Amino acid sequence: MTKIYFFTQGCSANQADSEFMKGVLHKAKFTIAENMEEADVLVFNTCTVKTPTENEFYTNLEDIKNKYPYKIIVIAGCLAQTERKKLKGYALLGPNQIHHIAEIVEEAINNNQIEMLEMGEMPPLNLPKIRKNSAVEIIPISRGCLSACTFCKTKQARGNLRSYAIEEIVALAQKGISEGVKEIWLTSQDNFCYGFDLHTDLSELVEELIKLPGQFKIRIGMGNPEHLVKISSKLFPLYKNDKVFKYIHLPIQSASNKVLWEMKRGHSKENYLKLIDELKKIVPEVTIATDIIVGYPTENDDDFNDTMNLIRTTNPDVVNISRFWPRQGTPAAELRPLPPEIMKKRAKLVHDLFQNTSLLQNEKWREWEGEIIIDEKSEIEGQWLGRNYAYKQVVVEGNFKLGDIVKVRIERATVFDLRGVVVNN
Repeated sequence: MTKIYFFTQGCSANQADSEFMKGVLHKAKFTIAENMEEADVLVFNTCTVKTPTENEFYTNLEDIKNKYPYKIIVIAGCLAQTERKKLKGYALLGPNQIHHIAEIVEEAINNNQIEMLEMGEMPPLNLPKIRKNSAVEIIPISRGCLSACTFCKTKQARGNLRSYAIEEIVALAQKGISEGVKEIWLTSQDNFCYGFDLHTDLSELVEELIKLPGQFKIRIGMGNPEHLVKISSKLFPLYKNDKVFKYIHLPIQSASNKVLWEMKRGHSKENYLKLIDELKKIVPEVTIATDIIVGYPTENDDDFNDTMNLIRTTNPDVVNISRFWPRQGTPAAELRPLPPEIMKKRAKLVHDLFQNTSLLQNEKWREWEGEIIIDEKSEIEGQWLGRNYAYKQVVVEGNFKLGDIVKVRIERATVFDLRGVVVNN
């Protein structure tokens, strides 16, 4: 029986696509391999957000070709869609064609390297799937976005916004809950514009999901401030519900209005601060994650200082820091880049500030007692990772299984997590 191994890069949307593709292949009587060595076919589900990620893919691809020249390779995801010429000669499967994975694998096995890159389709949500994590149901609520960021290449791969119907998403969540999942992750390229094409919005979706019976929590994934301002008055009150993680991933990218305008981000620093302030008034303990691009070509010292000051003002718990990389085919790639030493210095300053901010935020949780959902096995023997109601990662020792709900007390905080002990379990 043909065995297939997956390499998956990128965000939770890509993880969801791999879970669907594995499910489709399993239904078609293929075997999903546990390691690359035993596999006959290798599927790369690629990401195009960052240049280092793309470079890593090409390096791995060449290494594997040299080491395993007899293995069949299928390239899926964003790079398959956007880098067709570079990948000529490989079987290519675009993000909107994942439901055809069995067909393209069968053709590749027969030495027919076809391309399936049509963007007009929407993969059904009721596809079979093999979850990477039995405690987590990752649900793509839409594909594509409504933004036109000058630095981003993802829209070339994913296209304009197309949302799944609320009833389809609720049905998938209900199925996952019946199978024992404890976390429902809502994912897309931009969650906060969900449903605008269907004359609905994210708040209406979340309202329906929290009506489902069962013990679970909803994680609302990343979305942009530009669209959140349109729904915040309806969405933010829902964060008080026990079935919603008190967590928001709201990328600012830069706190300079000049740079934001040049990036075509569609929001201002003031918009962002107002949103954070509104949410903290409703849920003071909310965990805030944001993204920062350091060294955008037009960023000067004042622009960078604005970003540093915003971090000090908002005290985010998580800061995803990226140096600017020109992405081929984007408007920002035409700009003259800043000297590498300036980007390196600014990245270190943001990193150091974030470490201080994150540690202070985590220290506030010391002595807290409450329940966590065990959702990951640590690489360290006897350790497990869980999430509390604010989606704070908690490291705890014991003998658990994924999906267990455990009461803990926080005894120590680090930059990246909380360290707890089991109490009255």
